[in-house]
This record gives sequence, structure tokens and C-alpha cells, in this order.
Amino acid sequence: MPVSLTHLLKGFAMIRKTAILLAILMLSIVAWGLFIDESATRIIINGHELTGPFRGAGAIIGLTALFCASILLLFVFAGIGIFLLGILLFASLIVAWLAFPLLLFLLLPLAIVWLFIALTRKSGT
Repeated sequence: MPVSLTHLLKGFAMIRKTAILLAILMLSIVAWGLFIDESATRIIINGHELTGPFRGAGAIIGLTALFCASILLLFVFAGIGIFLLGILLFASLIVAWLAFPLLLFLLLPLAIVWLFIALTRKSGT
């Protein structure tokens, strides 16, 4: 059964809403840790607590560092997911080869042709 464009757009809208909700949640946790619970946030350099005019900038520095770390983790987890997907594909090919040793050379081109036909088929038919 082909997937319609409207169904895909609804899925993307839900993902976007979830991402915005998670970003707001992350920012609210950071704001709570920095502003409401002040004793939990300390900047210590060479064993001395940072005081003076740069103490207020610590919140901005901390927020920027957390934002950069979250973007880095986004790319790391996406890369790990692609890597694990490749491992799963390779393992499934080995299992198919062990189950059907003579048919795998016939099944791979047929799967590619089937995928090509499924992608080029119109969604209405």
C-alpha cells in the first residue's frame, strides 16, 4: 500500500511539534537550574569560585554549551543509528545467505527491481 504525501506531511508535523516540545523542556530545565536553584550552579576556575561581573555571563555560557552539546549528540545518535541500520542489513543478508545459499543471487536483483517498481508506482493506483 503506497504512502500518501499528506500522511508523510502529518508525520513530519508531529516530529516537528515533538522536537519543539523537547527543546522547550530542555530550556526550562536549564532555566530552573540556573535561575531558580542558584546553589546548584557554580563556576569554579583553578579551585576558586567565579564571582564578580562575569558570574551572570556564566548562565549564558552554560546555556550555549548545553545547546552545542545537544546538537553534537543529535548528530552522534543519528550516525550511530545509520551505522546500526547498516549492521542490521548486513546481518540479514548473511542470514538470508545461510538460509537460501543458492537463491540469494537471484533474490537480490529481484528485491532491487521490486523496490524500483514500488517507488515509481503512482500513489493513486
